[in-house]
Amino acid sequence: MHRTDLTISSTVARYPRAPYGEIKRAVLSSRYHVSLSFVGRARARAYNQAHRGKSYVPNVLSFPLDRSMGEIIICPEIAKREAPKFNLTYTGYVTYLFIHGLLHLKGYDHGATMEKLEARYKRQFNVV
Repeated sequence: MHRTDLTISSTVARYPRAPYGEIKRAVLSSRYHVSLSFVGRARARAYNQAHRGKSYVPNVLSFPLDRSMGEIIICPEIAKREAPKFNLTYTGYVTYLFIHGLLHLKGYDHGATMEKLEARYKRQFNVV
């Protein structure tokens, strides 16, 4: 089996299409493997409870697995509801959440530096 640098899976019927691979390579390089999963509310809540001890349904979770591999989990239902609050389309907001998760995998925490990088990648990939 050929290993790619991005694997996408989904347990939900639909999720937005975006240049996930191109974005991932821009943020983390092609040497880092990311597993991107789109999940429903129940599964997102279960991951959040099991791995972070939090009981709410998250929009995005990211888990570094080792120095060259990580996982991002996005709940499209939550993203669809939250997108207007951020003045983004549904697809734009899911793409932003992916960028946000990638930056966490790269080691960034919430703050001014992370926000600056998010804005840069949003511009680079025309996230609207």
